[in-house]
Amino acid sequence: MAIRKELTLVIENKPGAAARVFKGLAADRINILAMQLEHTGLLRLVVDNPLHAAELMRERKIKVDQRDVLYTVMPNDPGALGRAAMLLADAGVNVEYLYSTAVEGHQMAAVVIGVPDALKASAAAGI
Repeated sequence: MAIRKELTLVIENKPGAAARVFKGLAADRINILAMQLEHTGLLRLVVDNPLHAAELMRERKIKVDQRDVLYTVMPNDPGALGRAAMLLADAGVNVEYLYSTAVEGHQMAAVVIGVPDALKASAAAGI
């Protein structure tokens, strides 16, 4: 598992709010690797250039928080997520949140795992 920077922002729960964020990132050639949007407007993003993305959001007067998260690619098969979660549990690491995606028929899935201390979690789980 790699440690990546996750950006968290709160956007309005209105038509077009998320689209404007995504379009702004794309205009600056920032690629979204993973994202989670909640009905409250909480938007979590893992992007290929988090420093530039955070600055872009601040320029647009959008408050952005950053934190380290675990980011990994794992087999897209039954039990893979459970095995990864067990590695963390066996190391005493609490999973605060998790989001993932896979394309049906493809062999791999991407997973983002929010933990209290990503560096410690990665070392403790041996990943």
